[in-house]
Amino acid sequence: MPRVWRAPLGHDDLVADSDLLSQAVAELYATDLDSFTERRGELAAAARAAGDRAAAKEISGLRRPTRSAWVVNRLVRDDPSVPTRLGELGDELRASEASQDGARIRELSQARRHLLDALVRDAMVATGQDSLAVREEVSATLAAALADQDFAAKLAEGRLLRAEQAPGFGPADMTAWTVPAPPTPKPVGRSRGGGARQAGKEPAKAGAAEARAAAAAAAEAEREDRRREAIANAERAVSDASQAAQAAAEREQADQDAVRQIEQQLTDALQRLGEARRLASRANSALRAARQALSRLR
Repeated sequence: MPRVWRAPLGHDDLVADSDLLSQAVAELYATDLDSFTERRGELAAAARAAGDRAAAKEISGLRRPTRSAWVVNRLVRDDPSVPTRLGELGDELRASEASQDGARIRELSQARRHLLDALVRDAMVATGQDSLAVREEVSATLAAALADQDFAAKLAEGRLLRAEQAPGFGPADMTAWTVPAPPTPKPVGRSRGGGARQAGKEPAKAGAAEARAAAAAAAEAEREDRRREAIANAERAVSDASQAAQAAAEREQADQDAVRQIEQQLTDALQRLGEARRLASRANSALRAARQALSRLR
């Protein structure tokens, strides 16, 4: 089986020349993504203050991972057994494919799908993510680790910078792992002109054709599963948006009621103010008349 392509991870050749650097790497790639940049600056400043300028320079150069890579890093750091589980299942799949054990390949292909789905679900829940794009990239990265032993080892370091996807091992492509068992050849008698050799070729051709058809069907089934998952996610998003819109409408109605109540209170207060002014005007008139009468009496 040809070696699976893998893109470079970025800062993979980083060597921790000091305790400060190794500690910074361990902390930054396990920290909350939104605080990565701020914390990197603090750690670099601490290294400079400690007199380790080389470590400070290396720390300042540590790159912030994408959100999907951060989700995978968190998954691996929370459960260090993930890369081993992916690697072991990948080894079993490769061995089964090499031996053309169709029944075992189908069994392991199902195990692969279940493992990836479970890991992706755990990763998304643990990090509070709900983006379909992030989900797909996380799934593709874990699938790449399952397909490539070297990448699985890199995954174990827990400091990916971006999502990875090996050709042929994306979430919707199961062809590489879905080679079914060849059909049992039908007995064919010998005939003239090398009939026995021809009889041997025909079952092989039929088996290859059925293998390709089964692989295509499995890939189509996997795509359908992903499509249904996307539809379910979209329906959840619509439901959430509908609930949010309803809540906003109720809040708007409550605010309108409050405004109307305040307006009525203001109207009542203005009426009382007008009445008070009229009473004050009458009182002032009475006061002036009384003063005039008093003045005349004097």
